[in-house]
Amino acid sequence: MTSTAMAQPSFDDLGRPLSQVTFCVVDLETTGSTGEDTITEFGAVKVCGGEVLGEFQTLVNPNTHIPALVAVLTGITDVMVAGAPKLAEVLPSFLEFASGCVLVAHNAAFDVGFLKRACAAHGYPWPGPEVLDTVALARQVLLRDEVPNVKLATLATHFRASTTPNHRALADARATVDVLHGLLERVGNLGCHTIEDLLEFTRRVSPERRAKRTLAHGVPSSPGIYQFVADLAGPDGRPRRQVLYVGKSRNLRRRVASYFTAAETRPRIDEMVRIATGVETTVCRTPLEADVLELRLIAAHSPRYNRRSKFPERQVWLKLTREPYPRLSIVKAIADDAALYFGPFRRRAAAEQAMLALYDAFPIRQCTARLSPRRATSPCALAGMGRCCAPCELAVTPAEYAELTDRVRACLTTDVGPLVSQVEPRLRQLVRAERFEDAAVLTDRVEGLSRAALRHHRLASLAGCPQIVAAYRSEPGWEIHVIRHGRLAAAALARPGEVPQQVARDAVTVAEWVAPPVGPAPAAIVEETERIADWLERPGVRIIEIEGEWSWPLRIGPAASVRIRISA
Repeated sequence: MTSTAMAQPSFDDLGRPLSQVTFCVVDLETTGSTGEDTITEFGAVKVCGGEVLGEFQTLVNPNTHIPALVAVLTGITDVMVAGAPKLAEVLPSFLEFASGCVLVAHNAAFDVGFLKRACAAHGYPWPGPEVLDTVALARQVLLRDEVPNVKLATLATHFRASTTPNHRALADARATVDVLHGLLERVGNLGCHTIEDLLEFTRRVSPERRAKRTLAHGVPSSPGIYQFVADLAGPDGRPRRQVLYVGKSRNLRRRVASYFTAAETRPRIDEMVRIATGVETTVCRTPLEADVLELRLIAAHSPRYNRRSKFPERQVWLKLTREPYPRLSIVKAIADDAALYFGPFRRRAAAEQAMLALYDAFPIRQCTARLSPRRATSPCALAGMGRCCAPCELAVTPAEYAELTDRVRACLTTDVGPLVSQVEPRLRQLVRAERFEDAAVLTDRVEGLSRAALRHHRLASLAGCPQIVAAYRSEPGWEIHVIRHGRLAAAALARPGEVPQQVARDAVTVAEWVAPPVGPAPAAIVEETERIADWLERPGVRIIEIEGEWSWPLRIGPAASVRIRISA
């Protein structure tokens, strides 16, 4: 694991100094402002380090009438452009002139929009230059009491431009150059010395966030996980390291650097970056290893700025108890009591809906009292409604009740079909009575139970396998994983030239020992086992070695939902 704290950045980390950046300041005159209008004049000035390197100016024949209002504003008339070159002739010359430059314009969206449409219309790919808008920059730099607005004429006067803008392309471009230089002088005092800083400044990235960009210094350009950390005061008042946020990426350096730019827009992350004092990274051999390590770190530290995967312990299970008259119960953990456990469910409400689906199909008792097979007690209202077989009043023998619970057990473990068959008559009655909302509730319960059954068996099948060794061919090489009882025990990468079988044997040798779990629960957090299952089920994954049986019943899962829709 590598750790990065605030450090003096190198010039490579800072980016390209503004004094070494070549800007192409452009201004266009057009026949109007809509997407159907076209360009009538190009004006551009190329500058670097305060020196003018070249100018570009030409009228353009728009092949259309110039509206009178535009002609009065710009002074460009139909007569003036009659003998001018067409846009198809001018455009490649301008693209060559501006090649390799940062494009600058006043209200850049207008000029860049026309240039992009011109490229598309004449078959030229848009070169995608970096674009700097002097309007956005002026709004960030200048105070309201300095200038009444950010119009080009106003800014030219404020910065005492040598050229007065007059709605002609080259004159306006020259004026914009002076405005740009004036604005650059101002941002230099605010700590912006590179083009990267300047572009982020126009996007309203706070100075505090930009100042933290050195945290990306030394971060490797490799796949893995990263942790933003901070030294904060603990309960005893002493500073202690706290993990603020955990994430993963295929390129750690690029991802960490993005947190200090306008690409990151989440308010809570902006707060996190301001608090952070360092970044710790761990390079991982495979994407699955990175996924799993991220989940484990989030579960271990519960970082305040992570929202997902923070509380794996909040899952619940549906339990069929072991007693003379078993019942369904929702529990938070699995005990070693030989009872049937089904799940897990992410929310208690989902477990309750699955329980209701079983009650709709099977008349097992819903009371929580402990019943005796020899002494009768008073029945509840459900017995009178035919919703319960009333073991409390000894209406059924323990053997008969056991047969009923065996059907419930089979529904959860092997075949959900009997549940669908039991629910179908009730569903037809509701549809015939036009009680569509009640029918939808019943259907949703069955569909929820079928999805839960598929999830249960995916997890339980992996939890029951002492060891699976599998490989997948990716671009860097063979990704090899050792999985024990649903937990990632080792990860390796066989690069070109290495023998995958030997790499797999070495991975097994150094793999983590994993104790067999209790019941159907895997020996890892549930989300980790689900990620492993997703990887194992990918096309192209090859099983090298397996102990145990990795399978689940054929009649479990969404097929039940299809049947009930057809029946309805």
